[in-house]
Amino acid sequence: MRRLFWVALGATAGILVARRLTRAASRLTPDGAAGQVSGALGRLTQTVREFADDVRVGMAERDGELREALGIDGNGGPPQDLDPETVRAMFRSGPPRGPR
Repeated sequence: MRRLFWVALGATAGILVARRLTRAASRLTPDGAAGQVSGALGRLTQTVREFADDVRVGMAERDGELREALGIDGNGGPPQDLDPETVRAMFRSGPPRGPR
């Protein structure tokens, strides 16, 4: 009974080692290396896309904040409740100046 146990244990260990060696060898082949590089590039591409999406969201939020702070409507012009003469006066006076 003891011998049967050790034979079964040895066979199981041999199979596991052979499977791991086969996987390691397949990674070292040109196809395996190409698969690893392809997977890495796919993950990198996804990360760059997510970053770009985050940047776009941040830009849109900041654009809204700036438009609100400057009183610009969605069309890029001044708010509709300002008369043209007030807008001209704002542009003639230049940007607001802080304390010097």
